[in-house]
Amino acid sequence: MKTAIFCYSLKGKETALKAADIIAKEYGAEPELFAPERMADGGFGAIPRPSGDFYGGHFREKELLISVGSVGICVRHIAPYLRTKVTDPAVIVIDELGEHVIPVLSGHIGGANRISKALAEALDGEAVITTATDLNGRFAVDEWAARNGMVISSMKLAKDYAAAILERDLPLKSDFPIKGSLPPGTKEISLADLPYPEGTIGLYITWTTQEPYDRTLRLVPKSLVLGIGCRRGTTEETIEQAVRTVLDENLIDRRAIASVASIDLKKDEGGLLSYCRKLGIEPEFYTADDLKAVEGNFTRSDFVEGITGVDNVCERAALINADKLIVKKTARDGVTVAVAVKNMEVGFE
Repeated sequence: MKTAIFCYSLKGKETALKAADIIAKEYGAEPELFAPERMADGGFGAIPRPSGDFYGGHFREKELLISVGSVGICVRHIAPYLRTKVTDPAVIVIDELGEHVIPVLSGHIGGANRISKALAEALDGEAVITTATDLNGRFAVDEWAARNGMVISSMKLAKDYAAAILERDLPLKSDFPIKGSLPPGTKEISLADLPYPEGTIGLYITWTTQEPYDRTLRLVPKSLVLGIGCRRGTTEETIEQAVRTVLDENLIDRRAIASVASIDLKKDEGGLLSYCRKLGIEPEFYTADDLKAVEGNFTRSDFVEGITGVDNVCERAALINADKLIVKKTARDGVTVAVAVKNMEVGFE
């Protein structure tokens, strides 16, 4: 976690060093420390005067900013650079004595609330949490999604969900087994509850694009493996179109794709490699023997076996690091696509 810590007094330097030590131990980070020029020694860089875009540069580059001093000083420094809660870093203020730790920005998605609690406990201080869901003991959906690496389908709906859960319990549906208790403010749906009244807002943890409620907030875990086979020389565009068609036909959210797998004969296939780079995924390649070792009933092709040494590439590749095939081999323009889902549990403790 890229972190910068700013302080403005000698007492503040002591607290900044303690905070840096906590962040290093808890999160494996090495925070950069800054103080006014007259105090820039002992591992502290200088805060320039005038500061210009000094704070803006750190705001854009860091995941966590800690300001040891007053809230007012911090707000004035970061105000020109605020963008959205999805992209802004976590910002925390600690008073110079370390008695109060205040998450100022990105309390949920950026983890400022959670980090503030850890800092306060280690400093023997108090975390001053002001977000309504936390104060009222309700489920903070955006914080939980960020912490569990899930994609939020709509930030507008997430905001509406956070407001609604303060007033009433909201329905929750999950395509994955739920371990332990439901989060406070939610109720698991049953057949007796359906259909929900018009305007109902609810949460759905899923790899699909289906929306069971009138207003469905979907949380999408990276839970799918995409198995791909293709003819030699197939272009990136052809592969992309084939995959898009298969996902759309099966109501699959492409953001649920965690990995792409194929046979090692395709490890130098330019179109496939380009497509994976576009997804931001490093493809995984397996030998014919690796694929033959995967157990299951597969769509057999003598032609494919004659070329590759294994009767099916895409289905076996999809299942090699997953648990259940949800889309069997589908051929589109010389590309074969299969999709498998990984077993996972959802926990809210």
